[in-house]
Amino acid sequence: MGLESAVILLVEDDSADVELTRYTIAKSKILIDLHVVGDGVEALAFLRREGKNAGAPRPDLILLDLNMPRMDGRTFLSTIRADVKFQTIPVVILTTSQAEEDIIKSYRLGANCYITKPVGLAEFAKIVNAIEHFWFTIVCLPRENL
Repeated sequence: MGLESAVILLVEDDSADVELTRYTIAKSKILIDLHVVGDGVEALAFLRREGKNAGAPRPDLILLDLNMPRMDGRTFLSTIRADVKFQTIPVVILTTSQAEEDIIKSYRLGANCYITKPVGLAEFAKIVNAIEHFWFTIVCLPRENL
């Protein structure tokens, strides 16, 4: 794909999942610039480059949890899919929910894929590695500068 580094925005409120993702990405062969926010409100501020996020890079990929405080993943996804500036950023739902209604609603709101978080460290690492490999070595992503 030819990226200098891939920018991932992780929208996740569970500190253990954040650390697990950081650890897995740090061991990656792909150069990843990981940014972490705790909910949809912070994620929107990051994307819109508001306040402390004035110099934030445009993410190449968003990893999004569904169940978070203040603004959940569904509301965040709906909001960014309604904004033409963010419609081309792929969103991977990475959540504990296996509920069919969450899966259907996520796709209807514009998610690019839906993955249920596995429980074990090794399984979680495999999932994160597969996401990285797919999105940053196989897929062609747009490189928009806003």
